[in-house]
Amino acid sequence: MSDCKLHCLKIKHIGVKAGGKTLLHDVDLHAHCGEMTAIIGRNGAGKSTLLKAVLGEIPHTGSVEFSGHNGTPVAGQRPRIGYVPQTLAPDVGSPATVYDMLAAYTETYPVFLPRRKKTVEALTAHLERFHAASLLEQPVGRLSGGELQRVLLAAATLPIPDLLILDEPVSGVDRNGLREFYQLVEELKAHEDLVILLVSHDLEYVRQHADRVVLLDQTVVACGTPDEVFATAAFNEVFGEEEGHA
Repeated sequence: MSDCKLHCLKIKHIGVKAGGKTLLHDVDLHAHCGEMTAIIGRNGAGKSTLLKAVLGEIPHTGSVEFSGHNGTPVAGQRPRIGYVPQTLAPDVGSPATVYDMLAAYTETYPVFLPRRKKTVEALTAHLERFHAASLLEQPVGRLSGGELQRVLLAAATLPIPDLLILDEPVSGVDRNGLREFYQLVEELKAHEDLVILLVSHDLEYVRQHADRVVLLDQTVVACGTPDEVFATAAFNEVFGEEEGHA
C-alpha cells in the first residue's frame, strides 16, 4: 500500500457564483482515503462546478483542505490529484502514442529522442496493471472508448495520487468496457490509500460500490451510505420512486 500522508479531503463551505447566479452554496463534505465517495444529482446541480472548485480551476469561497492521518491539516504540502475526465477527443490523425502521452507525465526527457529502456519498462509495467500494456505503441486517437479510459486512468495514477477524481468517466463506453474500468477502480481502492471522488449517473454502480454518497443540488441535500441516501425523500424527488427502490 502506498504511503498516503494526506488522508482526508475536507470541503468546507464552498460557494461559487458566476454571471450573477449562485452555482453552489455552503457545500460541506469529507471524503477519506480507502473510500469511494460518489457525488450524484440532477443535471445542473453543480457537480462539475464542485470538481472545478476542488481542482482550483475556478474562484470560490470556502476552503478545500487535506488533513493527515491524525486529522490535522498538512501545511506546506500540495496534494497529488489524478483526474479522469468525462470525455477526451484526441485527434484521430495524430501520431502521438500512449507511450508519448505517459512519458510526458514522468520525465522531461524529450519523447522525440531515443527511448530510455527504464522508462519503457516502467510504463509497460504500469499499463499492465490497467490491462493496457499492449496499447503502449498505439496512437491515442485510435483507441476505443474503453481503451482510452483505461489509459487515462493509468495516466491519472502515475504516480498514485492522494485524490483521484473520476468525472463521469465511462460516458460513451460499452458495458464490457464499463465493467472493466470499474473493476480497475475497485482494485485501486482496495490496494492504494487514496481518496476517490466519483461523479456518476450510474445509480446501480453507486449503490453497489460507493462507500458514501453525496446528493448535490447546489448544496448538499443528503449524505450517507448509499442505502441511507437512496431512501431519502430528496433522492426520490430527483430520481423518482422506482430508482430509489431498484
